[in-house]
Amino acid sequence: MSTIYQNEMIRIETEESEIPWLKIFTRKPYKEMSEVPHNLKLAIYELLDIIEKEMIRYYRPDKINIASFGNYLPHLHWHIMARFKEDSYFPEPMWGKKQREADLNLPDFQDFYEMVASKLETKIRSHEYSF
Repeated sequence: MSTIYQNEMIRIETEESEIPWLKIFTRKPYKEMSEVPHNLKLAIYELLDIIEKEMIRYYRPDKINIASFGNYLPHLHWHIMARFKEDSYFPEPMWGKKQREADLNLPDFQDFYEMVASKLETKIRSHEYSF
């Protein structure tokens, strides 16, 4: 796990996996989405949208999965994953039963994460979010 972007309100981390997988955390430990201030909700949805679109453009996955559970870690966060029919768990969730051994041979994750971080930084700086 490494942080690719953070500011005073959010942190975006990678998840070690065979698939591209990012997580968005609120910096303040909100337990539920209903606790998050409206402007921060809007900013998070915009970040989710950017990450999803960039994953689709860069990797051409079969599906994007976005999840928010927080049962083990009651700190509101979202998982954004590019999924492929050939990945080890598809069509199961990444927390599900392994279906096969996979060798996806995907473009470099680090290059993708750096590109996404740059786009997020540009997008966030171009908006006046009043968190």
